[in-house]
Amino acid sequence: MSECDPGTTGSFTDAARARLVMAYEACELADLARACVPIGGHELNPDGTSRAPGAVLADAVRVVAAAQRFFEAAAVFERMGGADWQVIGDVLEVSARTAQLRCAMAETAFRELLSPERCPTEGEAGRLRAYMAREPWEVALDLDEWVLRHEDGDSDLGPTPVSGGLVRRGPRRPA
Repeated sequence: MSECDPGTTGSFTDAARARLVMAYEACELADLARACVPIGGHELNPDGTSRAPGAVLADAVRVVAAAQRFFEAAAVFERMGGADWQVIGDVLEVSARTAQLRCAMAETAFRELLSPERCPTEGEAGRLRAYMAREPWEVALDLDEWVLRHEDGDSDLGPTPVSGGLVRRGPRRPA
């Protein structure tokens, strides 16, 4: 099945697919942030300064970019779940119009990913997002494994902490 063939993904709601994209972005953010925690002996000069000036800042820029993608994915999930711009604005402590200006492009991009006529080919990120939106089951299973590997005293998440929560559409009825 190609990333441009929706296959069986039509069985998942758009909100479930948006939530899955959000989960993926959270996973990426967590991995990037976690990688910044250890301090390797090879990183520092004897006086404690960086052996590679700018490297830590470059890591921080990647974390901030991942946080922005997570934020946008969260807004898209809320919109796919029925939240209006006023609700999103209230959470962001801005007007509904400002919230719409900040998040509408991300929502539009997500809706385009779900369009069967359109297969985004703009770089690796576009292909990855298309895959996440169109092949949610495989992505969810990968995220199940990630969550279970990183479980640290969390309440019992069960064997399917991501895939078990995906909501499928009800059976289609004849028109």
